Amino acid sequence: MKIGVILGSIREGRFGAGVADWVMEQVAAYAAPDAEFELLDLKSFNVPLLESATVPAAANKQYDDPQVTAWSKAIDACDAFIFITPEYNHGVPGAFKNAFDVLGNEWQNKVVAFVSYGAAEGVRAVEQWRQIVGNFNIFDIRSQVTFSTFTENKDGAFSPNERRAGELDRLLDSLLTAVRD
Repeated sequence: MKIGVILGSIREGRFGAGVADWVMEQVAAYAAPDAEFELLDLKSFNVPLLESATVPAAANKQYDDPQVTAWSKAIDACDAFIFITPEYNHGVPGAFKNAFDVLGNEWQNKVVAFVSYGAAEGVRAVEQWRQIVGNFNIFDIRSQVTFSTFTENKDGAFSPNERRAGELDRLLDSLLTAVRD
């Protein structure tokens, strides 16, 4: 099974890059021979704003824009996701929400887990994501990993609390169990 680890921030100097690097290091050491983890950095896809007259769910995975098509193929190839999401102004980041919205059926009936960060550890963004992903019948697992941009930031670099590795292992256990079922 293929798990897309989506880095959902496109900002320069983003804290999320350190989080994504750490998550990818952890999943590389995680014992799951039937799972492949791929980092999908939203910034590298350069997804344009949703402007198409065709509703994405009706587009049948056929898009006019090559960047949307590349994003579509990457998402469609995954069985499940880990959203690495910041919290901006008590909510989901606009670029990530747009990237979610430009697609349709690629998301349908999959599983998602959340790794979040922010001043309040990103928990409000995750609560919004849980409502959003339900539109495509995406099963969101309850386990999540949260990071504080204040207490897990040492001299401008991501520095996770030592308990976070165990939390991520529990998240991965739940995610893979849900995908296998």
